[in-house]
Amino acid sequence: MLAFSKFRKAAEVSCVFRRIQKPPTYLRRFSLSSEEPPSSDPQFSLRLCILLALKFDSLSTIKYRALVSAVLCTNNWFSLYWEALEYLKKSGVLITSDSVCVLIWAYWRVGLIEKAIESFGRMGELGCMPDARAYNTILDIVFQKELFVLGFAVYNLMLKSNCCPNERTYGRLIGGFCRSDDLNGALEMLNEMRQRDLEPSVMTILAIFSGLCRRGRVHEAHRMFNVMRESGRKPNFMAYCVLFNGYCKMGRLDEAVSILQLLERDRLPLNLKGYSHLIAGFFRERRYNEAHSWYGRMLKEGIVPDIVLYTIMIRGLSSEGRIGEAVNMFFEMTQRGLVPDAVCYNEVIKGLCDAGLSDRARALQHQISEHEGFHNVYTHTILICDMCKRGMIAEAQEIFNQMEKPGCLPSVVTFNALIHGLCKAGKLEEAQLMLYKMEIGRSPSLFFRLTQGSNQVLDGVSLKKKVEHMCEAGQILEAYKLLTQLADSGVVPDIVTYNILIYGLCRASNVDGALKLFMDMQKKGLSPDSVTYGTLIDGLFRAKREEDALKMYDLMLKKGCQRSFEVYKALMTWLSRNRKVSQAFSFYLDFLKNVRGREDNSINALEGYFVRGEVELAIQGLLELDFRFRDFNLAPYTILLIGFCQAKQLDEALIIFSVLNKFNININPPSCVYLIEGLCTKRRLDDAVNIFLYTLDKGFMLNSRICEQLIKCLFCSPDKRGYAIHLLRRMQSAGYHLNNLLENK
Repeated sequence: MLAFSKFRKAAEVSCVFRRIQKPPTYLRRFSLSSEEPPSSDPQFSLRLCILLALKFDSLSTIKYRALVSAVLCTNNWFSLYWEALEYLKKSGVLITSDSVCVLIWAYWRVGLIEKAIESFGRMGELGCMPDARAYNTILDIVFQKELFVLGFAVYNLMLKSNCCPNERTYGRLIGGFCRSDDLNGALEMLNEMRQRDLEPSVMTILAIFSGLCRRGRVHEAHRMFNVMRESGRKPNFMAYCVLFNGYCKMGRLDEAVSILQLLERDRLPLNLKGYSHLIAGFFRERRYNEAHSWYGRMLKEGIVPDIVLYTIMIRGLSSEGRIGEAVNMFFEMTQRGLVPDAVCYNEVIKGLCDAGLSDRARALQHQISEHEGFHNVYTHTILICDMCKRGMIAEAQEIFNQMEKPGCLPSVVTFNALIHGLCKAGKLEEAQLMLYKMEIGRSPSLFFRLTQGSNQVLDGVSLKKKVEHMCEAGQILEAYKLLTQLADSGVVPDIVTYNILIYGLCRASNVDGALKLFMDMQKKGLSPDSVTYGTLIDGLFRAKREEDALKMYDLMLKKGCQRSFEVYKALMTWLSRNRKVSQAFSFYLDFLKNVRGREDNSINALEGYFVRGEVELAIQGLLELDFRFRDFNLAPYTILLIGFCQAKQLDEALIIFSVLNKFNININPPSCVYLIEGLCTKRRLDDAVNIFLYTLDKGFMLNSRICEQLIKCLFCSPDKRGYAIHLLRRMQSAGYHLNNLLENK
């Protein structure tokens, strides 16, 4: 009844709407021929658009939406259809959400994204409230463009307008959260979805699986996988593959093989892509024999390698140092009729560079430069990295300057490589100029423009709030333009860029410049990571600003930054050098308390031993803890040993040496040098000789200064000269040059 009244009201306007006798003929053909118009009436097309819009009141099926969308796209009737919608509004006809949604969909189909978003934003002008289908359509558009901030703002707008999300809405949102690396947001959406009694689709579950695996949280993905199986929902092949690939990328290959066994049990054989992930994983973990074994097994099963697997094999062989075999495999691939792509060529070029064959790498680069598509950014970046590594900064800059000629623009990785090379060469001003060039790009940086004036966008949080406010004000198109401008505002420096420059400034004793850069990067929306904090802590200690260094550590904790060992290594090293070994040990135990799986009680007990002076029990307990968790690292023990030497607490240093030796752990040469030097100063020559004999047994070659110091001390002690002669004989047989030592004795 309502549809009839709408139709009658629109029909009363005789100047526009007239009865159409045969629309089906036109709808079957979709496009109008200029030679054979279906009607002599010039208003025919407009009236037809009005009819199509009105029919959505009773024909809101997928088939009808596809039909109308095809009509609009084929005849380019977008503006005409919009005119029809405006006419219906003026006529007092209530326009449905589907009537506008089909226009949005049609704009999207032909790539007119801005027009699609503009149409969505103007639904209110037509007196039409968007329904779930309209919101889902616009979410599809913005997530496809990876404008996640805008997508989540649209979702908030959807909730505020009392439009109820459906399964498709949550599917898009969960996918968006996963692709933007916000897994907590994705899991919250999943819980919210279940609270609304909506069951996630297989694709939604796979999106979460993929997101968890990509972030290294494979154990959580496996738990969800098991819950899925136990609930009677049998995982499909893709679910197995996502979990399998996640374990491969994490280097947890034994677990990956266990998933493979499940696949085989369910009679789902591993395909070429699966073999590629497994072989790549073994190569990454330097388990070369197993990588080659799985490659051989794959060939026996009759699976033929593709370009991707050949590229993995070339990369793996190159990492083994078998560049000759890698090049042979490259030729084997071409003989099989496979055409190498840019990635494959780049692996060969990188292998040649790593093997020190830069000339051959450059020759191959020149050879492929004639092929459009092969000469890409990564090719230049590999060569620039190689040149910088060899200290050939001028050559690296020359390659960088030539990049725009073949039409490939430097990436953030390219800029970072050159900035790092300039910092190592001490050219800090040029490195900072490169940062500004990177930031400006081909157009002024949007971040720079936004940080000027009153309406500031200083970080990701304020940007998100700004976009949400714009959406609530109906400025969805303006929000879209803002975000696309941000994406196109040149090559935006990342945290790695700033870390390289901060490191360079600290090494050049310009810690104030490093701190200024630290503040600038935060204003531009970048959050410091553990590398940033570790570098600044080290730089502040070098500048003898211990108090500021400890304040930087407190700031890191306050900001919730992940605690890495490198930060604690810097703290321990400098506190030990400043003879605060107990404080250094406490910091290391603090680090261990935040490592998953470590028991606080065990660590507290170790701290108690150390405080009471029971160093042997503390170090032995620490080693047992490391071996239990298979997480041994020599660095903290070395730092403590050297720290005790610097604090002239030689008994404690010898205890650490003794415990490490008891556990068959090689003590490194610097630790031995510090021990020998300290023992000689204290005239504890028997202990010094024992340490030196240890270095001879291990095949270490110590510097001439410490050898000379020990020999002089022995010759100066009448009862130790026999030791000196014995040591000199041992040193000669070990390959030491004794002329200088004997001359200066």
